[in-house]
Amino acid sequence: MLNHLHISNFAIVRALELDWRGGMTTITGETGAGKSIALDALSLCLGDRADGLVVRPGCDKADIVATFDISQLAAAQHWLAEQDLAMGNECIVRRVVGSEGRSRGYINGVQVPAQQLKALGHHLLSIHGQHAHQLLLKSDHQRQLLDAYANTQSALADCRHYWKAWQQLKQEYGELQSSQQQREAQRQLLEYQVAELDQFAPGADEFAELETEHQRLSNSHSLIQASQQTLQLVYEDEEANSYRLLSHACQQLDDYIDVDPALAPIHQMLSEALVQIEEAGRELRRYSEKVDIDPERLAEIDQRLGLWLSLSRKHQIPNDQLALFHQQLSQQLSELAGDDERIVELQLEIQQAQQLYCKAAEIVSELRKSAALELSDKIARSMAELSMANGKFFIAVESVGIEKANASGWDQVDFLVSTNPGQPLQALHKVASGGELSRISLAIQVILAGKVTTPTLIFDEVDVGISGPVAAGVGRLLRQLGESTQVICVTHLPQVASQGHHQLFVEKYTDGIATETRIRELADEERVQEIARLLAGENVSANAIANARELLCAP
Repeated sequence: MLNHLHISNFAIVRALELDWRGGMTTITGETGAGKSIALDALSLCLGDRADGLVVRPGCDKADIVATFDISQLAAAQHWLAEQDLAMGNECIVRRVVGSEGRSRGYINGVQVPAQQLKALGHHLLSIHGQHAHQLLLKSDHQRQLLDAYANTQSALADCRHYWKAWQQLKQEYGELQSSQQQREAQRQLLEYQVAELDQFAPGADEFAELETEHQRLSNSHSLIQASQQTLQLVYEDEEANSYRLLSHACQQLDDYIDVDPALAPIHQMLSEALVQIEEAGRELRRYSEKVDIDPERLAEIDQRLGLWLSLSRKHQIPNDQLALFHQQLSQQLSELAGDDERIVELQLEIQQAQQLYCKAAEIVSELRKSAALELSDKIARSMAELSMANGKFFIAVESVGIEKANASGWDQVDFLVSTNPGQPLQALHKVASGGELSRISLAIQVILAGKVTTPTLIFDEVDVGISGPVAAGVGRLLRQLGESTQVICVTHLPQVASQGHHQLFVEKYTDGIATETRIRELADEERVQEIARLLAGENVSANAIANARELLCAP
């Protein structure tokens, strides 16, 4: 429920503080006084497009703050909690608009984009303008109204879920079907390439190993000669070798270690070197004996390396990537084969998804058809209360079949009306006049108000074009709605204004330089004078005052 509204420097409002109460509040005032200005400010506060022109002339910004009691609004509390914006049972929404057109929005003190203001606004209030009834002519809007009354939200969510899944599967199937010829050509190429590489069978690290082995075999004579010559120099030469010279050096130091112990570490290092040289000699001997001179193996490696290089150039890849490339081609070929299997699988999955959608759509359709009878009867009775006693109303729900189905099901919903005796039921746009359409729209809004959880309903001159008994019926209907929810109604009709539990009066002042709008709540006697003014105009007579008192006392 809306508790408080603060407006500063908005349009022709300098400063305004309004406390709101439950029930039905009517807003009246002279033409041009700005009766809708509070509602415009609320709309801006809750995410409407900002414009620097709304800032009061001579001011740098407009500031609007709306305070709501959300203790009974589970949906609003849930939304705020999801956005980490919750602050107990109160919600404060603020919008600041600069004269240059830029704006800032806040929810419970946290700056948020306008989209979030608008999303929250759907959970706080609903505004119905004087032209809202035009939407009633649209088939999609008629279906949405019926769905709101039938409480199809959960069933519709399932329907949309299965529809989306079904359409995605159909899209995947279509894409695979359309690319089948291209895949066949790609498969033939891959089969040839994979067969060629399967026959060659490149190993993961084979290229580096082949290069190493090729280098060793190509230099086997040199390797043997170098290892044997090194062995002679290090260990086996009878006249002079490193081992013998180092052994002699160790013997030279043996006699002097006792004389100077500082020579001991040096002697130790030389001794260890002797051991290393002896081990190196043994390894050199073993190496020279192991080196193969194998011309046949060398020719075999030459041939394989040649083929390897040729295949790498053919596929335009680095030499060491051939094995990985072979693996990738094999994977692609396997995936192509999987696509054909997927086409077969998809046919079954599409059939199953369609069946799930059909079940969900059938549930939605049954809910609509059941609710359509009840809602038709309620609207027809409300029409009678709004001086359309001979009016008939019927909501037709026709299943159009799977071929014309969509995410919202397969029903065509049409609101049919007959306003005169003997006249057949026809579509709204063919029968109802503007005034009749407005009354029917209001009746539907009042009926649906009991089905939705929006706590505050705002009607901005929805009674335009009606008068007399019809206006009285509209007033009673809105007051009835105000018994269960907060209703705010901008009106120029005394029959409607008098039905409010509370009444606000909008007046405009000017000092010749600047203009200012003010809004104040009327006391009982002030209400009598204002209702009388609405009845008689500027010249309020005693009869007008008596009629005003009668209207205010009327049930």
